[in-house]
Amino acid sequence: MVRLRSLDVISCAKIYGIMHFIIGILLALFFVLIGLVGLAAAPGRQKFGMIGVLVFAALAPFLYAVFGFVAGAISALLYNWIASIAGGIKMELETVPVPQFVPPSAPLAADLAM
Repeated sequence: MVRLRSLDVISCAKIYGIMHFIIGILLALFFVLIGLVGLAAAPGRQKFGMIGVLVFAALAPFLYAVFGFVAGAISALLYNWIASIAGGIKMELETVPVPQFVPPSAPLAADLAM
């Protein structure tokens, strides 16, 4: 049995930031799709709303990454503080053997002659 007593704040923040960047990309694609549907539904109207959608789509991944980085840092700090009081999360880890790769042997000359 092992116990997770603390988390590295910066590594957690980086992981949260990267995950939220990916979420921001997916969200941006969704908003662009909705914007394109809106353009197709009202072809004669002003298209200034689409400019806002495109600006949001361009900024969303970066904004989500920044907010994710901050959320990751705060979460790690909170976990470290609570774990110092409550003792952390107990985990049971198991060692799993890594399969070994054995390259195939080269064919013999007698095998090629057949």
